[in-house]
Parts: sequence; C-alpha cells; structure tokens
Amino acid sequence: MTDTPRAVLWDMDGVLVLNGDVHYDAWSQTLAEYGLSMSREQFAATFGMNNHNILRRLYGGRLPPAQANEIAVRKEVAYRRLVQGRMQALPGVLRWLAELAAAGWRQAVASSGPMANIAAILAELGAWDSFDAILSGAHLPQSKPDPALFVRAAAALGAPPARAVVVEDAPVGVEAARRAGMRCIAVTSTVGADALRAADLVVDRLDHLPPDAFARLVPENRG
Repeated sequence: MTDTPRAVLWDMDGVLVLNGDVHYDAWSQTLAEYGLSMSREQFAATFGMNNHNILRRLYGGRLPPAQANEIAVRKEVAYRRLVQGRMQALPGVLRWLAELAAAGWRQAVASSGPMANIAAILAELGAWDSFDAILSGAHLPQSKPDPALFVRAAAALGAPPARAVVVEDAPVGVEAARRAGMRCIAVTSTVGADALRAADLVVDRLDHLPPDAFARLVPENRG
C-alpha cells in the first residue's frame, strides 16, 4: 500500500513574503479616494480575509455593492503597483519548499488574495514551479476563518484534511485550519505568538523550525 498523500498548504501574505505594509499602503491610498480610512488596528483584525469580507466587516451596509466592488478592485491594482521589486521570500521558505518537494509532499498556495496578486508574488520570487496547485479565495462567499479554501486546496492535491499541514500567520487562518481538521504551523510575522496559540507549532521564522517539524505533524503512513 502506498502512502496517502501528504500536503502543505501555504498562505501567502506574511508567510511566503512579508507584505503587510504594502497591503496597508494600498488600502490607505484607495480608501482615501472615497473619503474612507482604515486604522492599523482594523487592518490587523481583518488581515487574511478577502476584500469583500474586509469591507463588509468595516463598513457593513454603508457601501453600495457596486462601490464596494470598485474599491476592492482598485485596492488590488494599487497593491500590485506598489509590490513590484519589493518582495523577497521570508527566511526558510525556499529551503522548505525544496525539501518538502524532495520528500514527496504535495504543496499548494491557498491565499485569500486575488489570483493576479498570487501571480505577481510568485513571479517576484520565481517560485511558480514549487507548487502543485494555486488557489485563490477572493471570490468565495466566506473568507477565513471559514475552512472552504483549505478544504478545496487539500482536495486539489488529493490529500485528506488529516494529512494536510497549513502554514499561516493570521489568527483567522489558524482557525480556518483547525475548522478544516488540519494541522497548522504559525509564524509570527504579523502578530504575536499569543494570538496564534491555537496552532500546533508557533515560530518566529520558518528557518527556526526543527528539521522534522512537518513530518512530526503528519508522519508517513505506509502499510
């Protein structure tokens, strides 16, 4: 009997790259054009959600749907302009991508951001070939902590939820992983360790993980 596939589901923002400040700048510039604003506290509380759920959380029904959609689109255009030439993989990311692939893990990007954003970051990193699947949750009706994005990503890789490890940096992402029945490694790139305590492992940097970190969470299961 062959081993059931093991999967690693990578969030992007704050996990593959440190781009929170770029997102905040893009939100600030875009919202200002509509006489709106977003505080740092509001940004931190909604980081990891898709744009429509962020706007719904912050402004409720005050924004007409067409205007909310326009803001969401323009914010991402601003983000992709601001991100050019500014992104490098966070410490440990490229090494883990290579080592996990060599060990037979299947890997996916599972990000709440639009596919165009994911494409822009992967192009900056030269990391397209590191992933077996790339999924965006931008158009899902519910964003993290709803587990739908991670469930879909694991299915795309042919791995059951119990054989998947999520790598996250946001509390909503950690909660989504737990709701999906998956293990979770959290990195404190955007929030403190206490906010991520529901994860199985919490580290400051991915290159601080022990060599068997992923294998301990989901061991080989050959029969």
